[in-house]
Amino acid sequence: MHFAFMYFRFVSLRPSAKEKRINNRTVFSFFSQQIGSPGTSTTRCCNKMNVGVAHSEVNPNTRVMNSRGIWLTYALGVGILHIVLLSIPFFSVPVVWTLTNVIHNLGMYVFMHAVKGTPFETPDQGKARLLTHWEQLDYGVQFTSSRKFFTISPIILYFLASFYTKYDAAHFFINTASLLSVLIPKLPQLHGVRIFGINKY
Repeated sequence: MHFAFMYFRFVSLRPSAKEKRINNRTVFSFFSQQIGSPGTSTTRCCNKMNVGVAHSEVNPNTRVMNSRGIWLTYALGVGILHIVLLSIPFFSVPVVWTLTNVIHNLGMYVFMHAVKGTPFETPDQGKARLLTHWEQLDYGVQFTSSRKFFTISPIILYFLASFYTKYDAAHFFINTASLLSVLIPKLPQLHGVRIFGINKY
């Protein structure tokens, strides 16, 4: 009796052929809406998906100085340079501070104001080929946070160098000339300007 009841319940709950066709059609229409039917160019799921993981910048040079940790890395690099110079026995403290300032400003001038173009191919039709890194930074927009940071940092280093050299005339002249070499090219009035045609091409 028990087995007969179970068999009857199984048969009554089993879907008929018509119900199977309806269920299959429902499942097919659901997946067609999700992945798109053959021959269609756009689908609902593709509108929701974030296709691709690469950056969307045409020229990554414009945003590299805003990357996470780049300012801290820059400050640590200057600190390590200063410690390495301090570890050299025959360098006095004033000489170390002047060397730190001069080497920092020389590196900043070369990488931000002398070298032009990008280290990679960009689909910008060569627009960045004649621009320095500073001119490419933030798409040339002036007074952004990254531009302010890289303008203030050599000034702070200059004040520290002047203080620890006790404003000695020789050190003061060298540090001031070094500071001006990286501050003057950062002026908005000199954006894209090549004085006497230097570094024009």
